[in-house]
Amino acid sequence: MTEMKIGRYLALFVFLMGLLITFGDRGLVDSYMMQKRLAALQKENQEIIRENSQLKHTIALLKDDLSYIEMVARNDLGMVKDGDMVYQFAR
Repeated sequence: MTEMKIGRYLALFVFLMGLLITFGDRGLVDSYMMQKRLAALQKENQEIIRENSQLKHTIALLKDDLSYIEMVARNDLGMVKDGDMVYQFAR
């Protein structure tokens, strides 16, 4: 009879430990969620690094490349050069 009680307690202990390992703090489920979050953060970090690189390139062009500055002034700011003909259409 006592062997059955010990077996039940042992089975209950193993079951509870399994639950703790699976669902407890830093358990398998938590580890899986952290791995997914890490992958998402690494992807976001790579996108930010790429965007930073593009911005650095744009800054370098704006500092040094007069033709790029002119293109930005014309396209983005609507500026015109002396001697350019400007056509305005009524809407």
